[in-house]
Amino acid sequence: MKLDYSFFNRPCLEVARELVGKILVRKTENGEIRLRITETESYIGEADTACHAHKGRTKRTEVMYHKAGTIYIYLCYGIHWLLNIVTGDADDPQAVLIRACEDYEGPAKLTKKLGITGGFNRKDITRCEDFYIEDDGIKCEVFTDKRVGISYASIEDQNKPWRFIMKR
Repeated sequence: MKLDYSFFNRPCLEVARELVGKILVRKTENGEIRLRITETESYIGEADTACHAHKGRTKRTEVMYHKAGTIYIYLCYGIHWLLNIVTGDADDPQAVLIRACEDYEGPAKLTKKLGITGGFNRKDITRCEDFYIEDDGIKCEVFTDKRVGISYASIEDQNKPWRFIMKR
């Protein structure tokens, strides 16, 4: 079952936890790619110093203020596209980073495999026909840990257990 708006229109921590185990589906001219999500991270609002929206609305972060289900793609280190999905209410910037999938550890590897680029930024994942997330009914155990790669954030925010990982 394809995830709809109501799935994403909830608090970021709930969505991030529940995305673990779901399937990213990408339809291309060469066929369908299906990857099970194994790791996510939450970024929650202007008070979260690890969140891109920490300093408010900018041209880059405007998409985080959109409605739930909006895709937020950004370029990391000028070479890697990273995939995030906006959650919660419009004008309350929060998003889930899709950090890893089975056989694709790392957010850049999975976007490369899926052919996801900046062209997907601002699209609605609940309305896309060629890229969406589905629930195949699989239940998995999830544990939490600190987010990674956010040394610029406050120590308090670095230590928040907002990374969700599938127990294998």
